[in-house]
Amino acid sequence: MVFETVIGLEVHAQLKTQSKLFCACSVAFGASANQQVCPVCLGLPGALPVLNKQAVYFGIIAGLMLNCRINRHSVFARKNYFYPDLPKGYQISQFELPLCEKGYLDILDQRRIGITRIHLEEDAGKLNHIGSNSIAGAQGSLVDLNRASTPLIEIVSEPDLRSGQEARAYMELLKTIVEHAGICDGNLEEGSLRADANISLRPMGSTTYGTRTEVKNLNSFRSLEMAIQVEVERQKNILLSGGTIVQETRNFDEATQSTTSLRSKTNAHDYRYFPEPDLPPLVLTEALIQDIQNTLPEHPQKKKARYLNDYHLSESDCKVLLQDIQLDAYFRETLEKGAHLAPKDICNWVIGDLTAVLKEAHSTFSTTPIQPEMLCELLTLIHQGTISGKMAKDILVTMQQSGQRPKALVDKMGGGQISDESELRGIVDAILDQNLEVVVKVKSGKSNSADFLIGQIMKATKGKAKPDLARALLLEQIEKRVL
Repeated sequence: MVFETVIGLEVHAQLKTQSKLFCACSVAFGASANQQVCPVCLGLPGALPVLNKQAVYFGIIAGLMLNCRINRHSVFARKNYFYPDLPKGYQISQFELPLCEKGYLDILDQRRIGITRIHLEEDAGKLNHIGSNSIAGAQGSLVDLNRASTPLIEIVSEPDLRSGQEARAYMELLKTIVEHAGICDGNLEEGSLRADANISLRPMGSTTYGTRTEVKNLNSFRSLEMAIQVEVERQKNILLSGGTIVQETRNFDEATQSTTSLRSKTNAHDYRYFPEPDLPPLVLTEALIQDIQNTLPEHPQKKKARYLNDYHLSESDCKVLLQDIQLDAYFRETLEKGAHLAPKDICNWVIGDLTAVLKEAHSTFSTTPIQPEMLCELLTLIHQGTISGKMAKDILVTMQQSGQRPKALVDKMGGGQISDESELRGIVDAILDQNLEVVVKVKSGKSNSADFLIGQIMKATKGKAKPDLARALLLEQIEKRVL
């Protein structure tokens, strides 16, 4: 029997606010356990929540960027369940009336994936297991409530995904969108973006959904794709052997390439949702939504189309730029300051040589002393023929180390390329005199040997010889020589 895979993703994105969803506690990452807490996020009796306005704005931005309908009237609800890191015994979320609904996202050659809803909710705390990275085999667990009440949006897709590859592409694009929208830092390692995958199988051609399992807390693209592949294979083996799938929540272990049961899967009624009595309905005005709409950043998919069509960048160029917002911002600023330069040349230097220099120096695009206008100055010197590409690469390293402008560094080196024909001709003649056996090879038709001579010229001039002029003079002088 041939099966069709059906996948829906629930992606949790931590919003880039300074404080928590219902109190003023910091959400900064890395604080000591239980240092960013107060009576509200500790769930102490009598403490009342106050909604974070910035989180609402960020939720609206997410909805607009993902083609959703923004509900003018939404309601917070209590989602009741017991877990050690949930101090109130319930999570404030949204259920029947979420902030955003009925959106979509196009992936992989216009494969449209529906988005059921986007709702605001608070995060739970975190269990730190003693003696093990997981609860299995741990000697005990300590509760850290620094994350409790951290603002999240949950982006729930329709069951439109059909493979681990599609799920990965969907989540990668989501990450790019929320990062470029400025609403989430997209840091998977820190848990700022993570996914739960709902997976089921059905006979090919059937329209009835099979029993689904949920694989929780997948916090890397690789884990997401692999977990789906592993779970699909597990379900397929069960069905082909005549067994039935149990609706449950499962954990993916990347080391063993397997999923294991955590608990039986609960349905919505098991959470006993009811409206949050301490928060009034969230009512939005048309004017507010329109103001946010008018200030939206450029959508990454539109930006990619512009890079391809207007700047003639490649698909791989676009992928590198859009996956790193700092790099993309640096590229765009350099482009603005270097209107006389070719966008493709700027792109090549930014994602190639400059990225390599920063990596070697353990620097970033936001901390490097090489400002965009300085890179423009360097590329202009190449364009004018003042320096060669090889010289520019060496100067770039010195710019990172010293923070000096390229023109000043060229002057310190004693000037740019040697483009004076008479000066260069003398150097060429000297190199030919020192390498007569190579001259013989070139004259006998071994043209590749000329590259060695060019290298000797560049070495003698410390890389300052203008390459095209040096090659032309070299071949001219070899042609004239009688051996």
